[in-house]
Amino acid sequence: FCRFHEHWRFVLQRLVFLAAFVVYLESETLVTREAVAEILGIEADRERGFHLDVEDYLSGVLTLASELARLAVNSVTAGDYSRPLRISAFINELDSGFRLLNLKNDSLRKRYDGLKYDVKKIEEVVYDLSIRGLNKEAAVGAGGEK
Repeated sequence: FCRFHEHWRFVLQRLVFLAAFVVYLESETLVTREAVAEILGIEADRERGFHLDVEDYLSGVLTLASELARLAVNSVTAGDYSRPLRISAFINELDSGFRLLNLKNDSLRKRYDGLKYDVKKIEEVVYDLSIRGLNKEAAVGAGGEK
């Protein structure tokens, strides 16, 4: 597995991203590593054979964060003012989870550093909505009161 892992690493990370994105769009939740492995038809545990590596899963999730930052901006353009607020809450939880990890100075750490910029981008969108008074409409439309 380790010898040939580089051959399929990028593709596997991309598939994790796609599975995570579809699950997020359907339920606005983060897909688990086990669920991604089941979707892809591979194992989650290393001992059982060809498996989904934790680093590949985390890289795919970080790609999801970048795409959700783009979705937040595009949602405002389309007139959906509540989605960026929900994306912001989701990305902040994701960022909190990644801060708990002790990442080495490798590709995963570099990708995590990109998450900080995604958080900032989404915060700017939410700030612009609040300045324009559009987040109140979004909160009422989402069933909450802010």
